[in-house]
Amino acid sequence: MANFPETPAFTGFNKPGRFEADILDLEVEGEVPPHLDGAFYRVQPDPQFPPRLDDDIAFNGDGQVTMFRFKDGKVSMKHRWVHTDKWKLEREAGKALFGAYRNPLTDDESVKGRIRGTANTNVIMHAGRLLALKEDSPAVVMDPNTLETVGYTKFGGRMTGETFTAHPKIDPETGDMIAFGYAAKGICTRDIVYYEISPEGELKRELWFELPYYCMMHDFGMTRDYAVFHVVPSIGSLERLEKGLPHFGFDTTLPVYLGVVPRREGATAEDIRWFKAPNLFASHVMNAYNEGTRIHFDTPEAEGNMFPFFPDVHGAPFDPMKAQSHLTRWTVDLASNSDEFESRERLSEMVGEFPRIDDRYAGRKYRHGWMLVVDMSKPVDLKGGSSTGLLMNTLGHVDLEAGEDKSWWVGPTSSLQEPCFIPRSADSPEGDGYIVALANRLDVALTDLLLFDALAIEKGPIATIKLPLRLRFGLHGNWAPGEWLEAAANRSEPIAA
Repeated sequence: MANFPETPAFTGFNKPGRFEADILDLEVEGEVPPHLDGAFYRVQPDPQFPPRLDDDIAFNGDGQVTMFRFKDGKVSMKHRWVHTDKWKLEREAGKALFGAYRNPLTDDESVKGRIRGTANTNVIMHAGRLLALKEDSPAVVMDPNTLETVGYTKFGGRMTGETFTAHPKIDPETGDMIAFGYAAKGICTRDIVYYEISPEGELKRELWFELPYYCMMHDFGMTRDYAVFHVVPSIGSLERLEKGLPHFGFDTTLPVYLGVVPRREGATAEDIRWFKAPNLFASHVMNAYNEGTRIHFDTPEAEGNMFPFFPDVHGAPFDPMKAQSHLTRWTVDLASNSDEFESRERLSEMVGEFPRIDDRYAGRKYRHGWMLVVDMSKPVDLKGGSSTGLLMNTLGHVDLEAGEDKSWWVGPTSSLQEPCFIPRSADSPEGDGYIVALANRLDVALTDLLLFDALAIEKGPIATIKLPLRLRFGLHGNWAPGEWLEAAANRSEPIAA
């Protein structure tokens, strides 16, 4: 009998769903533009079985991918498990075999040495394949139309690292996927490998180097000429795992580093330049770009740790005020003889995270960005509990050229999941398009998919796609245009891992 813990990670809006679904022609309030053709993919952690140990963090759930297919003014939904090795082994056993989040020392002996990845963090389409991602393991290939799992990929067997990031970037000019893996030689190692993967899905470059210290390397930045890695002290160690502590903990005594890796052919680890800043917290990256030797790196920055589930290594209590993050531009100059940041400039007064852009401007100078915002001036009535622990109650739009912020509040009994930008057409101007974001209706335990005019979010959604069910909190997702899906469906050979 399945009995989940009566803890925040498994109750209220976080109660495990454990279902798959197909729903045609979802109910819509408002109007979905009939020319909108494509799919919005997103992924959520959802435990297949109760945790092996007494409790767990929500990030350790098995991956479930949701596909929202937009066509002819209608939206349909498909929801499937990702059949990772972990999912299949536990399915066969009928119980959890893998233990605590990223701690193999807590696993059942029968699965020692098996891939522990849950594929629950991001999902993105590239080279005709849908990739479900978790940063502690290789990418999992899925069919973008059926959501059937194909299997793990090492990109033609050429990938030599053990891990693949949950936040790859697509170069809009070349179509290359730019990525990396940390702990690439094994758990808690400082080794990191940089990848370049062609539009056809072939790994064409690896560059190995070491981090100043081992830490959670969740995201990175890409410019035309460089890959940019921020090293923030959410640190881990084998000693922590042996003591049964959370894999990561925040260390307020360590500096932050920014590593600049040349993307040019022939560059080596000796060509990497490291810059240093005082202790702070940053996780996701909105965008990065370079103007000659000057590199701009835009990230929500907080004074202190934002992750209460990865506590302070020195025992300090979590400080929610220091956890408030503001979009900030870090600038460094490769022509400088100094290893210090040139500047850190606040770009918005909104307190927010989960930043997104018009991905056609990834790695380029850009104007528009969107993110989830915590607006503490608005009333809150969490009848069903917060889905994430952070009350992301507002959608924000940052106009960097005009220096203006716009926002839309979702109401006192709802919260939002990460937004995603959809261009109106392939050649429309930057920001001309739509934003999609899921709304958690906490009071009634249901989920809506909201569609906004991207440059007028303050007017509210132009369409509310109503789901007759509850999706758990999701992490990340991306849009794929309809022609990509049709090409994948019409290919002459089966999709390969």
